[in-house]
Amino acid sequence: MNRTRRPLIALLAAALVATACGDDDDATPEADGGGTDGATVTLLTHDSFDVSDEVLDAFTEETGITVELLPSGDAGSMLNQAILTKGSPQGDVLFGVDSTFLSRALDEDLFLAYESPALEGVDESLVLDPEHRVTPIDTGDVCLNYDKAGLADAGLEPPEDLADLADPAYDGTLVVENPATSSPGLAYLLATVAEFGEDGWQDHWRALRANDVEVAAGWEEAYYGSFSGAAGSPGDRPIVVSYASSPPAEVIFAEEPLDEAPTGVVEGSCYRQIEFAGILSGTEEEAAAQQLVDFLLSPTFQEDIPLNMFVYPVTDVDLPAEFVEHGAQPEDPYLLDADVVAANRDAWIEEWTEIVLR
Repeated sequence: MNRTRRPLIALLAAALVATACGDDDDATPEADGGGTDGATVTLLTHDSFDVSDEVLDAFTEETGITVELLPSGDAGSMLNQAILTKGSPQGDVLFGVDSTFLSRALDEDLFLAYESPALEGVDESLVLDPEHRVTPIDTGDVCLNYDKAGLADAGLEPPEDLADLADPAYDGTLVVENPATSSPGLAYLLATVAEFGEDGWQDHWRALRANDVEVAAGWEEAYYGSFSGAAGSPGDRPIVVSYASSPPAEVIFAEEPLDEAPTGVVEGSCYRQIEFAGILSGTEEEAAAQQLVDFLLSPTFQEDIPLNMFVYPVTDVDLPAEFVEHGAQPEDPYLLDADVVAANRDAWIEEWTEIVLR
């Protein structure tokens, strides 16, 4: 998923102290086959990938394998590069293809099958490929966020679900991202398809247009430009499409300590994005790549995810206090089948554009 974070957030998150690395209980299972000591594995990522240096150092210390990171633009650009170099990949492992683009990646036969023993600690519902060509690493829920004070000033209660936003009472309150240019914008469109059906979501968006919905090109413009609840934002819209992890971020990066997040999450609106890692076909370091995939599911790496990438780990590790107190983990988020998304994504975006922007 393409989570464009404000530069300040990215810099501060990278500076946060990572959880302790190197307990015996956190040991990375060794992949079958030797000869990996001294190997270098290139991890192809999207630009939002972030990990503490200490974490990768722990992997190298334990295995003798060095990891080189190769950022490759947003998730879509990264996948396009992987397709163009199929069979002669630029890296050995790809991190960051999400459930929205998964079907396309699998259809292109980009990955080698590998079932990590560490998957024993992952909920089976997150394993979307039964052939194990990709491995789930993290989840992020795209949800409606609301400005608590902004809604109160307008005399409004927070919406409980997607349908509430069609109520004329919420006229002029919502800003969304364009699904043609934004990952959270696309996820929100998919949530409306999942809720109202392939023949009903169009009427919902017509109602939102009648309610003066604002459309921004991307998350940055929507959250820090139009949303009234973000620190320092000049916006006047009290509802925005963002993430379940946005309220914890508001607390963590507040200039003054906060006991309560100024924003909330509409849990009945959330669409789940799952990010995967896969070993690229054509790698010359398959055994070392397997060990890296195992490590991405280790407690050392999983505990490092929330405060660096502001998404949730897929294994049962302790979360930062801010995520526990201020974040949201919806029990029943929307998630469309990857094949359905692949078959309809372009047509849905085109139809959305006709309804909302023309």
